[in-house]
Amino acid sequence: MKIHLSSVFVDDQAKALSFYTDVLGFVKKNDVPLGEDRWLTVASSDDPDGTELLLEPSGHPAVQPFKDALVADGIPATAFLVDDVRAEFDRLRGLGVRFTQEPLEMGPVVTAVLDDTCGNLIQIAQYK
Repeated sequence: MKIHLSSVFVDDQAKALSFYTDVLGFVKKNDVPLGEDRWLTVASSDDPDGTELLLEPSGHPAVQPFKDALVADGIPATAFLVDDVRAEFDRLRGLGVRFTQEPLEMGPVVTAVLDDTCGNLIQIAQYK
């Protein structure tokens, strides 16, 4: 058994697609119209046939209070592994990405937390 798909709730799918591809560097995998929304997934450019991230619309009434509570408490919706947190922090900050946590060593990992512009905090992590 392996993880094939995970999701993150986004306020605006088009804005999310732009951020996750143009800024974070993922590649679009699926884009299927479903009425007002889309089945919209991205994958790592290093592993385009690997695990997909569904950019899920935030339309369900339970989603916004959940997302608001996570952000208020500083809890990331998900985490992405990177080779070098500090280098990625510098690259993304140079692109105007807002971070809520600068690189921080925590035992065997280095982490940072960013705002995805679509209502989520996202953690980037590196194993030392």
